[in-house]
Amino acid sequence: MFDSSNAGGDASHLMWQSGRRERVFKGPIFDVCTVVRTSTDGRCSTFIEVESPNWVTVLPWYRREDGKPMFVMVDQFRHGSSTVTREFPAGVVEKGEDPLVAALRELLEETGLEAKSVKLLGNVSPNSAFMTNRSNFYLVEGVRLVSSQNLDANEQLDVFSVPVQEVIENMGSGIYDNGIMMIALGFFLREAHKRPELLANE
Repeated sequence: MFDSSNAGGDASHLMWQSGRRERVFKGPIFDVCTVVRTSTDGRCSTFIEVESPNWVTVLPWYRREDGKPMFVMVDQFRHGSSTVTREFPAGVVEKGEDPLVAALRELLEETGLEAKSVKLLGNVSPNSAFMTNRSNFYLVEGVRLVSSQNLDANEQLDVFSVPVQEVIENMGSGIYDNGIMMIALGFFLREAHKRPELLANE
């Protein structure tokens, strides 16, 4: 059987020491580097790292007039999958920008909304196997429409209000096919465990 005696304990024997790092590709949205690393048992190899700006995802929550909890979401074409996906407003943190400021900026640019309250739900590595950036997730409440969209040159988004329960039932399938949004929903459900009113109809 597997040894559970050290679960959550000392993991120093798993750490690899970093050596020479070299940038082999510089692109508009990410760079690629190689890094030489050596394990504690003496193995040495070259690995790939993708350096990308940090990301933000914003979950705009409100309660409809009939008491149903809703999310504001956007539909857009994604060039990696060549499909249209439904997502929470999201984007990159610009150099020197605070992630919270970036989140509210992306919300305003993509939807025209401002929020009365903001809470950081979590901050994780989107793919620790080879990516070096972090992804931040914010719940915003008390949203109100204050402007039209202010999109980047190559952005084209449709904005929708979607019942929270519909998002929960469909996330990870069909148009809800962006894995980062699954992470966002996981953080939301953890928050809803503490605040059941986020899921309840009134």
